[in-house]
Amino acid sequence: MTEIIQKVKNLSIGFKSKKGEEILILRNITTNIKKGETVGIVGESGSGKSTLALAMMGYVKHGLYTIGGECEFNSSNLLKMKNRDLEKIRGRKIAMIPQNAGQALTPNLKIGYQIDEALQLHSDLKEEEREQKISELLNKVRLPSPETIALRYPHELSGGQQQRVAVAMALAGTPDLLLLDEPTTGLDVTTQAHVLELLNFIAKDTGTSMVYVSHDLGAIAQVSDRIIVMYSGEIVLEGPSRDILKKPIHPYTYGLLKSIPKLSLAGLPQSMPGSQPQPGTMHRGCSFFDRCNFSEEKCKNNSPQLEYLEELKTSVRCFNYKSLMNDSQVNQTVNKIKTSLQDKEILNLSEVSISYAKQKLLDQVLNRISDDNPTVKDININIKKGETIALVGESGSGKSTILKSIAGLLRTKGGIIKFDQDRNLSSDLKERDPNDLRIIQLIFQNPDESLNPNHTVEEIIAQPLKLYFGLKGEELKKNIIDLLQKVRLGEFYMSRYPRQLSGGEKQRVAVARAFAAKPDIILCDEVTSALDVSVQAAVLNLLQQLKEDFGTTYIFVSHDLAVVRAISDRVAVLYQGRLCEVGPSKDVYQFPSHPYTEVLLGAVLEPDPDIKPKLVAEDIVEEKPPQKGCSFQGRCSRILGDICKNEVPPWQITNSGNSIRCHIPLKELQKDQIN
Repeated sequence: MTEIIQKVKNLSIGFKSKKGEEILILRNITTNIKKGETVGIVGESGSGKSTLALAMMGYVKHGLYTIGGECEFNSSNLLKMKNRDLEKIRGRKIAMIPQNAGQALTPNLKIGYQIDEALQLHSDLKEEEREQKISELLNKVRLPSPETIALRYPHELSGGQQQRVAVAMALAGTPDLLLLDEPTTGLDVTTQAHVLELLNFIAKDTGTSMVYVSHDLGAIAQVSDRIIVMYSGEIVLEGPSRDILKKPIHPYTYGLLKSIPKLSLAGLPQSMPGSQPQPGTMHRGCSFFDRCNFSEEKCKNNSPQLEYLEELKTSVRCFNYKSLMNDSQVNQTVNKIKTSLQDKEILNLSEVSISYAKQKLLDQVLNRISDDNPTVKDININIKKGETIALVGESGSGKSTILKSIAGLLRTKGGIIKFDQDRNLSSDLKERDPNDLRIIQLIFQNPDESLNPNHTVEEIIAQPLKLYFGLKGEELKKNIIDLLQKVRLGEFYMSRYPRQLSGGEKQRVAVARAFAAKPDIILCDEVTSALDVSVQAAVLNLLQQLKEDFGTTYIFVSHDLAVVRAISDRVAVLYQGRLCEVGPSKDVYQFPSHPYTEVLLGAVLEPDPDIKPKLVAEDIVEEKPPQKGCSFQGRCSRILGDICKNEVPPWQITNSGNSIRCHIPLKELQKDQIN
């Protein structure tokens, strides 16, 4: 029998309301973690995933307390232990890898020093033994040149390298249990695939048990032996990964899977209506009743128990699970996108180059930027009114840099940005007139950083309405309410502050603020990357509906290629600030021609444990583009030799309208597509 290293028994965690009522965040959670097992915990934001994972290391967030139950690790209840005893376990026996390694690492300390600190705290090694161990750990997480990496600061590493350092630090104490809280959120598609491959290797190599918390079901599918699905603080489904993802027998899991966009399907996924009940609002009945397509009257007044099905080795909390048992798989349906493109060109980027090089004194006097090898170079893209064009590529490919220049937040080194065919836009925000500022709006990735925490929703949305249209009084209020209704929030939210909103609600407020200016173009910078799949589907459908209502043009930046497939009309693929391929989304996804496009699409994670990513290119971080030749030459598996190293590739046009920048003859590229 497989050894159980942690037992969670009837665990309930909550807080006291102002009225003294006991409000539950976790309700009677019971599960076991076996030695060498990887368990995925999934669910929407607020379902209790992170609270459960933190309890597994004996930590309860400030303001919460343990109402009942236990978290036993090696027969000791962590929730009853004193801090000095927990310190002997945390790091040594139970370690955690945080979501954002960049924030978890100390910015002014070298990598080797930080790993050495972890070894001093969580091992008994002597100084000379620790030096050798640092190199071993960096090798284990597959970082090149460990001696060089150890001497670098966190900001000198890529996001994927920082995450690997966080893994190395977690392994410093040789833990029996590793807790991972959204460890790949924010990483680009190829880096994410390589990090997950690393985690699988470590699990097999060390026999470490892992608990992986994520809203990304594609990532969960690649690493988990077993999956726990949580909703409103309860376990609603638990069982083997393959069965949970291929035969979801709980309506909530079924809905989550239908909310995920797929590479193979054009169009927007269906979003689940409604949201989770707030803690303390549920008194009886099934917590999923209001959102369930399979509910009956008995579900409204009776709470289903977690029932173990011996034949499936699965536990389910549902009265009507048998309705879903006969489905062999989730039948994905999508909302078809209505596209009404106009022939009118609304934005044109011609020979745009952007540099981060510091200006010398003479350059400042002459108001120029001297850089022979800029970060972004020779970008030529024309965008039609009513179109959604997506910029895709790995971190550092120049996607957000281009958006910032279009918005006027970053000066260009050269080239022209032209609006509405006849108006040149200055790349300096200070030189744009008020109407230039109005016509282009930017929705940022993180609404927590873009919404003023001291302003109410009403004040946030009122700002562009006052600035651009001079609205006030009842007319101003009427427009704010109308915008809130457009983003499916309503008047009730006007008096709320950002801290009182969920992640999805905050992003809807950011969307409403952008549309308040009645812009012609909206720049979307990773607007769904931090959202769980159901909220992501809702936001994508919202953006599409608003586009149809207002005829807005979107420039959409994302590292999630399935999201791009769902919402875009055209795709522009970037590597090292150079365009590699531009074409209609359907053709780029069905017939990827450029070797780099093949790398990106091959690394996409599907919520299916039987579909593994194809890691065609090495996990190499190139600090800057090559001085000459093809930008992808350093990682291309099909490099032709000196011609790729010395000559800039020509543009080749396919019959379907794809533009590919590559030395490989078009016939050879198309032959590979057929094969």
